[in-house]
Amino acid sequence: MANEKYQVDVQVNATYLPDQSLPAHNQYVFAYTVTLLNRGSMGAKLLSRHWIISDANGGEQEVRGEGVVGEQPHLNPGESFQYTSGTPLTTPMGSMRGSYQMVADDGTYFEATIPPFALFGPATLH
Repeated sequence: MANEKYQVDVQVNATYLPDQSLPAHNQYVFAYTVTLLNRGSMGAKLLSRHWIISDANGGEQEVRGEGVVGEQPHLNPGESFQYTSGTPLTTPMGSMRGSYQMVADDGTYFEATIPPFALFGPATLH
């Protein structure tokens, strides 16, 4: 069982952005809003992120980087942090998943899992 000191929950809501997408050129843009909530009993700082972005053709792109939207937020127990970012795809649907690398106030490193979520663009029914 995971240590209850180190528990950061991640929720994501994704939205298709038709005004930034060009379906005729296989460009579909999605925004996603992430909420991180520290459910543990110890404060923790987000150090870096690791995303795996998949398109409908089975293509995958990995993204790694420091922080999120230029920040490395610190979350005390019970605190949350929310940010919005985006990603382009070459297909009208896909998915994302990944993790955040965290460090607790006691120096313990742990990961906060980003559960898989779907990206759905315009309907493709004929």
